Amino acid sequence: MCIQLGTELNAQIQIGCSGWNYPDPPSKGGWKGVFYPENETRLLRYYSHYFNTAEFDAIFYERFYNDMKPGLFYGLSRATPEGFQFSLKVPETITHKKKLSVSEGASSDFQAYLDRISPLKKYNKLGAILFQMPPWFTVDDFRKIEGFLQLLPREYDYAVEFRHESWETEGALELLEQHNIASVLTDSPDPKLKYLSNPVVTADHSFIRLHGRNKGYWYNYLYSKEELEPWVAKVNEISSKAKRMRIYFNNHYAGAAVINALQFKEMLGNELSEEKKQALQHAEQYCSVHNPAKSART
Repeated sequence: MCIQLGTELNAQIQIGCSGWNYPDPPSKGGWKGVFYPENETRLLRYYSHYFNTAEFDAIFYERFYNDMKPGLFYGLSRATPEGFQFSLKVPETITHKKKLSVSEGASSDFQAYLDRISPLKKYNKLGAILFQMPPWFTVDDFRKIEGFLQLLPREYDYAVEFRHESWETEGALELLEQHNIASVLTDSPDPKLKYLSNPVVTADHSFIRLHGRNKGYWYNYLYSKEELEPWVAKVNEISSKAKRMRIYFNNHYAGAAVINALQFKEMLGNELSEEKKQALQHAEQYCSVHNPAKSART
């Protein structure tokens, strides 16, 4: 169950950013100065004061994942307040190298992954588990994903993000629905993936990722409120069908995700605290002066 943080959010909806560890200045894509104070070093503690969820992306990369031990996830649980949850990507070894192939050991690797992140589950800090599939994972791999999903433990919220247009099929949606797995909705500049922005619900929970619309580097982009408005309608539609919704802004470059996540909370009718309003105003003003991130106007 997604637990409410404070009184401003519906308990069914969590809104946050894809990552939080961006210690560099905006000129280098970081959040120091635009969101984090110059002298702030405990980034996760600061971030979790403003948001009740985050996507943990570093675990995706094999070079980082190999050094992660259960103690790390125990520390993440301790560093965040009650009600905060992390949604975690599945390591690239499973999704990109083995492409969910049971015969190549993807299922046993996934069980080892669950064991490693188990402190988050134990302390109710685990949100959804995200399978971000590679662009070369096509509907021809249907049998691989079908066999893998059948072996998944059922006590988790799973979400699958396809990145190839061949998955625009009823069969793919039916497969996910059969296993109560959310089909990730996305906003991106790739016209071939436009179908992923349709408000489809395949589970009792929903997962949305807004990547940005910069055709060169997706994540270097600041959405306008006009561009976010259609997503308000989609969220309202989905909220009547799903029990839990997780929404992440992946346009992390130079703090754009922070601005859009706070704006989106307001657009959904949630009153921001005075502290969060000030943080949003500061970030908006910073970006209007320095213009570190791309937008529809640049």
